[in-house]
Amino acid sequence: MTLTAEPALSTAPDPDRPTPVGQRLAPLRRAWRQLTSMRTALLLLFLLALAAVPGAFLPQRGLSPVRVQEYYAEHPTLAPVLDRLSLFDVYAAPWFAAVYLLLFVSLVGCLVPRIRLHARALRTPPPPAPANLTRLAASDRWTTDADPAAALAAARRVLRGWRRTERAPSNGSGAALSAEKGYLRETGNLLFHLSLVALLVGLALGGLFGFHGSALVIEGRGFSSTVALYDDFTPGRRFAPEDLVPFGFTLEEFRATYDDDGRALDFAADVDWTPDAGDPDAARATYELKVNHPLTIDEARLYLIGHGYAPHLRLVDAAGEVAFDQPVPCLPQDVNFLSTCVVKVPDATGEQYAFEGVFTPSTVQDPDTGRVTSVHPQPDIPGLTLVGWTGDLGLGSGDAQSVYRLENRSRLEPVDEGDPRLIEPGGSWELPDGAVLTWVDTPEWVTVQVTQDPGKRVALIASVGMVLGLMLSLFVRRRRVWVRLVPAPDPAGPDGSGGRTVVEVGGLGRTGADSFAAEFAGLVERLREDVPPREPSEPRPTPAPARTGARP
Repeated sequence: MTLTAEPALSTAPDPDRPTPVGQRLAPLRRAWRQLTSMRTALLLLFLLALAAVPGAFLPQRGLSPVRVQEYYAEHPTLAPVLDRLSLFDVYAAPWFAAVYLLLFVSLVGCLVPRIRLHARALRTPPPPAPANLTRLAASDRWTTDADPAAALAAARRVLRGWRRTERAPSNGSGAALSAEKGYLRETGNLLFHLSLVALLVGLALGGLFGFHGSALVIEGRGFSSTVALYDDFTPGRRFAPEDLVPFGFTLEEFRATYDDDGRALDFAADVDWTPDAGDPDAARATYELKVNHPLTIDEARLYLIGHGYAPHLRLVDAAGEVAFDQPVPCLPQDVNFLSTCVVKVPDATGEQYAFEGVFTPSTVQDPDTGRVTSVHPQPDIPGLTLVGWTGDLGLGSGDAQSVYRLENRSRLEPVDEGDPRLIEPGGSWELPDGAVLTWVDTPEWVTVQVTQDPGKRVALIASVGMVLGLMLSLFVRRRRVWVRLVPAPDPAGPDGSGGRTVVEVGGLGRTGADSFAAEFAGLVERLREDVPPREPSEPRPTPAPARTGARP
C-alpha cells in the first residue's frame, strides 16, 4: 500500500489558478478611492496654488513679453534654465496642466457620491424625537390647558419654514413633530465645489479655444488684429487664426499723470477703432482706454498694460540720404522711466550704424562722473545719451536678432572712441564720416494686450457660485427641533397643578451651539405664547399632625 502526502493547507493564492477579475482590479479601486478622497483634493489644491507662485514672481510671456526679454538680458545664464522649466509661461506648462487635471478628476470623484447622499437626505424626513427630550442641551417642558390638536397646530405655526414630519409618540397617544433646518449648508458646500469644477472648465475652455497676444503701438500709428502684427501671440491648442475677431485701431494720444514724488496717478490712451480694419468705409468710434477699463469688441478685449517713450530719430548719411527716420521704443528700467533702447541702421551708404541709448525723462547729470539719471517719470528735461558703433551688424546672416539689444560687437568699431553723447530734443550729433543723427520729437508708446476667452462667462458664473456657496456653508446652521405633545395622565397633575397636555420641546444644534440656544429660546417663547402654561392652583393647607399622649 502506497501512502501519498496530502498538500499542506495555506492561504496563499494558487499560482496555477487564475486570479479573479475583482482581485486584479483591487489596486485600481484603491488608487481611485485615494485620488477621490477629500484629503487628496485638498493636497492637489495646495499644489496648484504652490505651482502658481512662480507666475507671481517671474515675468510671464502672456502678460509682458517685454519684461521676459529684459529678464533674459539681466540673467543670461539663469533665464534659459527657467524657460526650459516653463516658468515664464507657468499656466501653460505641462506640469501645471497635470496638477490641474488631477484636481479636476479628484473633485468630480468627491462630488458625485456627496451629491447622491445629499439628494437622499433631502428626501429623507427628519428623524423621530429621542425618548427623553430633557437630556438634550436645549429643552423645555410645561403643562397646558390646550388639547394636543390645538398645541400641534400652534407648533406647526411656530415651525413654519422648517422641514417637518409628524409621528405618533411611542405610547400611541398625543402627537410628535420633528423639524429640521439648515440643509442649505451642505447645498452651499456642494455649490462651492461644483462651481470650482465649473471654474476649472471655464479656464480649460479659455486655454483651448482662446488666445492672448500683445502689441506695442506708438502714438499716431495703428494696429490691426492679424497674427503677423502681434509682438507676442499665444493661441490655445484648438484656436485657429480665422477665429480672430477682425478689428483695428489708431493710438491718437497717450496721457500719464504723476504725483510730485513720481507716483503714477492715471493713465489713459485715446484710440480710434473700427470693427473691420480691412474696410475703409466701416464705422469708426473713439474710446478712452484705461487701466482696468478695457475696450470690448465682440469676443475680444483690449487692455492697457504698459507704456514708455519712443524718441523719434532721423539719420542722414554722408551721401545726404535719409537712412533712418522713425521712433525707437525705449524700455523703462526703473520707476522714474530711465529707459534703454537700441537703434540699428543697416541701410546707410557705406558703413552700417548702431546706437545704444539711454533715455531720461527728467535728466540730471553728475558733473564729476558725467553719468545721467532721471528723477521723475514726467518728461520735464528729456535727454538721450547715445554710444555709436559702425561696422557689420550681421543682419544678413539670417540669424534672428532682438531689436532691443546689440548682441554682437565683435565686428563693430566705436564712434568717437565710444564716448557717450548727450542730446537734447531737436539736437543733432554729427558723426565723424559726415552723417548726422537728429532727435526729432518724443512720442509715447503703449503696450496693449488682446484676449479672446470663450470660457470667461463660465468662469464668471462659477466665481459667483463659489462666493454664494461659501457664504451658505459659513453662515447657515444645521439644527433640529422636536415637539412632543402627550395628554396629562392625571387631571390633577403629579404636582397638583392639573392640566390637559404635557408639552415637551427639545433641540439640537449640529453647528453653532451658542447661536442655536438663542434661536431655541425664541421658538419656545413663541410656542408658550400660543400654548400658555397652566397656572398652578393654590395648594391646600396641610393640617398639623396630632400629638400622641397629650393631656386634655
